[in-house]
Amino acid sequence: MVLMVSLAVLSGCGKKEATAEVKYPAKPVNLIIAFTAGGSSDVQARIVDKYWKEEFGQNLVFQFKVGAGGQVGFTEIAKASPDGYTLGGVNVPHLVLQALSPQATFKKDDFIMIAQVVNDPQVIAVRKTSDIKTLQQLIQETKAKDGKMTLGIVGTYTGHHVAALKFMDLTGTKYSLVPFQGTADQNVALLGGHVDVMIGNLNDVMRDLEKFTLLGIASEKRHPYIKDVPTFKEQGLDFVADIRRGFAVPKNTNPAVVKKLRDGFAAITAKQEYIKDMETIGQPSEYLSGEDFQKYIDNYHNEAQQLLEKYGLLKK
Repeated sequence: MVLMVSLAVLSGCGKKEATAEVKYPAKPVNLIIAFTAGGSSDVQARIVDKYWKEEFGQNLVFQFKVGAGGQVGFTEIAKASPDGYTLGGVNVPHLVLQALSPQATFKKDDFIMIAQVVNDPQVIAVRKTSDIKTLQQLIQETKAKDGKMTLGIVGTYTGHHVAALKFMDLTGTKYSLVPFQGTADQNVALLGGHVDVMIGNLNDVMRDLEKFTLLGIASEKRHPYIKDVPTFKEQGLDFVADIRRGFAVPKNTNPAVVKKLRDGFAAITAKQEYIKDMETIGQPSEYLSGEDFQKYIDNYHNEAQQLLEKYGLLKK
């Protein structure tokens, strides 16, 4: 399918109106991924890519813009030309928290949301060979080592970062936080013994599940992918956290192009083949329209301001 967009052009003193028809997309669309190749964001986007050409008639061209927990890539998306030919993968709450940070290079309103495609609850994991097998053992060990335990997270001013702060606050523990550029790097570090424990997304551990011990999942109820892993709430800890993944374009993108993209993503994510592919790779699929995704972001922004202020991390 291609979209015919009517463009009104005003010229001369009499403001004579002329129209021209342009196709969208008339060429391949660049897709910016803000995290490392092989990580959760990349893996999910590859599933979208599988059905993209069928829906839009053009190819997606992957571009990896990695660093600062996604901030480098998100900035590239925000500053791209709003011509519809730069689409980006976005992660929430990373995007919201970074927009509030002292090092902010974009605002949350620099984007137009196309769709949410994933709601990925976070887990706390240790490598299978660790002596730690339960949440209570982790808490006891952490307190005994008094801040010397290392905890891997992806970036700072990210969902992982805030989840780590919340976990420490709830358990009265202290960790040495070790940020990584992406989930693939984080997994390698944990499995290689370079960090003691990590907070990661469910999908981050699904592909190598046999190599991890999951101490809990930060969701309201147990997840069908890992039915034997208890929630933190079941273990007496009111700890809920997730990472949501979606897609966005820069603000000021033509509304007709935005509608075309939103309709296309709605169609892709409704395909039974797409849903089966998501289950196969362990991606917790949850579609929200661009409008509803934006509402969620606006609400989270207000909550995040209070949380960052509590930890002295709010932008001055």
